[in-house]
Amino acid sequence: MTSAPPLLVARLAAFAAVILWGISFVATKAALREVSPVTLIFTRFALGVAVLFLILTIRREPLIPPRSTWPMLAAMGFVGIFLHQMIQVHGLTLTTAVRTGWLIGLTPIWSAVLAAVFLGERFGSRKAFGLFLGAVGALLVISRGELSSRVLALPATRGDLLVLASTVTWAIYTILGRDILKRLGSARATSAAMFIGWALMIPFFVNTAGWQEYRSLSSTSVIAIVFLGVGCSGLGYLFWYAALERIDASQVAAFLYIEPLVTLLAAVALLGESVAVTTVLGGILVLVGVVTVQRRERARPATEASEQTLQRGGRRGSDQG
Repeated sequence: MTSAPPLLVARLAAFAAVILWGISFVATKAALREVSPVTLIFTRFALGVAVLFLILTIRREPLIPPRSTWPMLAAMGFVGIFLHQMIQVHGLTLTTAVRTGWLIGLTPIWSAVLAAVFLGERFGSRKAFGLFLGAVGALLVISRGELSSRVLALPATRGDLLVLASTVTWAIYTILGRDILKRLGSARATSAAMFIGWALMIPFFVNTAGWQEYRSLSSTSVIAIVFLGVGCSGLGYLFWYAALERIDASQVAAFLYIEPLVTLLAAVALLGESVAVTTVLGGILVLVGVVTVQRRERARPATEASEQTLQRGGRRGSDQG
């Protein structure tokens, strides 16, 4: 019996990672029915850190990074894990998984904007047009096609704005991590930042006595939290790294465009969420904007791989989710 070709295995690994990350917003929404955002974030990343540390141990890579990288890793952990997740998960308590999935797609656009502002990267007319399309798409998603005080006052709109803010924190995390990720590698940089972000959650978890929430968890919530920690924050990265090691980062990154569709299908099937036409149209504009911004980029494979990995690091998941 012959084994599957390496290229096919790599593509299946990338596809599996995107499926996991696409469902992450649905799992988060399901778990939030029974646990607070603090308890969910703390528990998810405790599991995620354990899985990533296990992966590093199996690969015989050092768990503790060089001391010179600690300040930047601390900044990454604060912005990309702690702050990002606190904003995004609180936003998810107010809005839907479907809307979150579309809005999260804006992250690469903000990354390009920040890279132009702080790193001096070129931001020409094509990228500006992509930014415009993404902004119009986000406005359609948030406003539901109706710019009025009534819509803006809705709790769901506040949730959308929090999710939108989380895309900016993840873009900042991406910029912060560029050099560190090249120096340490994807797995070490991500696991270290995740550990720091999780550690910052400990005082909040203790202050709210989050462990008491475990007593009343249903099997559905347990499955959702384990899925987020082990599946999205652990195995998702493992699959993503495996794909990046075998095929070009640009080919791997193409799989990310199906993530919002996975979220949409899962949210409708598992949560019974409804989908408005304006949400779909806005989401499509966001995706077109992202494609426009990223089109014809000629980044070196290592650099591009690093950036794509960071863009999915916490979500990613998350995941940004």
